[in-house]
Amino acid sequence: MNFKQSEALEILEHTPAVLTNLLSGLSNEWLNGNEGGDSWNSLEVVAHLIDCEKSNWIPRINSILSSYENAPLPPFDRFSHLGKETGVEELLREFSQSRQQSLYQLGTLNISSLDLSKTGLHPEFGSITLQQLLSTWAVHDLTHINQITRVWLSVMIWTSVHGKHT
Repeated sequence: MNFKQSEALEILEHTPAVLTNLLSGLSNEWLNGNEGGDSWNSLEVVAHLIDCEKSNWIPRINSILSSYENAPLPPFDRFSHLGKETGVEELLREFSQSRQQSLYQLGTLNISSLDLSKTGLHPEFGSITLQQLLSTWAVHDLTHINQITRVWLSVMIWTSVHGKHT
C-alpha cells in the first residue's frame, strides 16, 4: 500500500471513536487486564496515546517542517504516562479532545507533497521523513488497538482455564 496522507488521516480521525466504542462502560477486569510482566493494560494504552498527542506527533512534525534537514527531533518518553491513568471515561474524553486538537493543528500546516520528503533525526531510527512519521502515527494507533484486543483474548483464555483473571 502506498502512503496517502488522506488515508492516514482517516485512521487518525477514527481512532478516538473506535477506542470509545471498545472501552466505554467496561468492567475493571477488562480494562486492567494485561499480558503479564511490564505489558500495558487498556487504561495505560489510552494514557500513552494522550501523551503522544501532547508530546510526540505534532512537536516532531513541527520540528521537521521548521528545521534544517535531519535536525534532531524532540525527545519523547514513551513511558511517562505510567501511573497517571484515571477512569476510562475521563481518559477517552481527554484522548478525543487531544486528537481533535492535533488534527486541527495538522490541518493548519497545509503539508505539501514536497514537505513529505523533509527529514528529521529520530533518536532511535536515524533520519526519517515526514511521510514516514505520519504513516507511523496511523500505524501506532492500529498497533495499540490490536494490543487492547489481544489482551482481551488473553483475559478470556486465562479466565476460561483458571477462573478469575489476576
